Amino acid sequence: MAAIRAGQLQQEVTLLEKNPLAGKKLLLSGKGRCNLTNAADLDLFLKRFFSGGQFLRDSFSLFFTRQLIDFFQSRGLRLKVERQGRVFPVSDSSASILEVLKKALKEAGVHIEYNCTVKELTITGGKVGGVVRKDGVGLGADRVILSTGGLSYAFTGSTGDGLRMARACGHRIVPARPGLVPLKASSKYVRSLQGLTLKNIRLTFSDGKKKIVSDIGELLFTDSGISGPLVLTHSGAIVDWLSKAGPLRCTIDLKPALSFAQLDNRLLREFSSNDRKSLKNTLQLLLPKRMVSLILTLAAVCADKKSNQVTALERKSLASALKAFRLDIVNALPIEEAMITRGGVSLKDINPRTQESRIVKGLYFAGEMIDVDADTGGFNLQAAFSTGYLAGESAARS
Repeated sequence: MAAIRAGQLQQEVTLLEKNPLAGKKLLLSGKGRCNLTNAADLDLFLKRFFSGGQFLRDSFSLFFTRQLIDFFQSRGLRLKVERQGRVFPVSDSSASILEVLKKALKEAGVHIEYNCTVKELTITGGKVGGVVRKDGVGLGADRVILSTGGLSYAFTGSTGDGLRMARACGHRIVPARPGLVPLKASSKYVRSLQGLTLKNIRLTFSDGKKKIVSDIGELLFTDSGISGPLVLTHSGAIVDWLSKAGPLRCTIDLKPALSFAQLDNRLLREFSSNDRKSLKNTLQLLLPKRMVSLILTLAAVCADKKSNQVTALERKSLASALKAFRLDIVNALPIEEAMITRGGVSLKDINPRTQESRIVKGLYFAGEMIDVDADTGGFNLQAAFSTGYLAGESAARS
């Protein structure tokens, strides 16, 4: 987007692409569907940012959701709004988004050099003068926009090159950490639940004494732990806590709408109404089938019992297991497998009105490599498009 905007303003623009093809990472976004933005209004939009939301006000005032949607629709791409305001192409294919961007690059007269890895920036007297390629060849430029992404999905080429170059010329770098990332659990039974989704559950993280996070939503069990919207949303805070204080206790309340006493009464009613059924079958009225045996084991209740054979003590044990299904969270997946990178070039070193470096004249930053990150739902991509547009505009008009 930065190259497109600068080209539209009649600048001679060269886009240096590390990969043999452009948009490798974009093609993966939204599970291949590309959730390119969100229909939320500005105030709600900014609330979905974990860090740097206020920094984006200038770029959003220039190029926000309406402008982004118009950009694609005016070029023939039909879009749709799904639940929670998520905007997708009607094609459900990120390739259609990429195709529009490639055509826009061509229309703007942008020259693209593929298989071009940049080694370092050329800086003289506090002003950028170009870049040096990996093969040692220097390319002159009086303005350079760094938009190299973070460290997530490294196989797409996002290996932190831009962060290294920014640090080398004096910019402060907020340590890169994984964001929107699944968490690893040490609990042995997690693998048996792989692929199971739990909706409307309460997830509480604590260190055994202090509650760190507690929220209601949807969870997905993986082969090594937990993921899903609820986990991804809070994973950044959990990763930071894990790095400082070590493993956390994760408690899943499978019936958050009921108090312990209400759940105990619900179990009593179900067991009375289904007194001749096996306990296993009765519990399937309350739980996913795959969880029943595990809950019985954790509650130390015999799986072969009939519903009318359950004692009051066993019933309370079952209620406890349902209200406090425990996992021990030991780590997160590595940053290379995270959806986004948290951290990056410090916002203190970037002018929010232009995206220009406060340290090196003629150097601009855009996208994931700056210290801005948000929840899932199209917020991160909009930030990338908006900062890119502002960087391109500012570089062209400087």
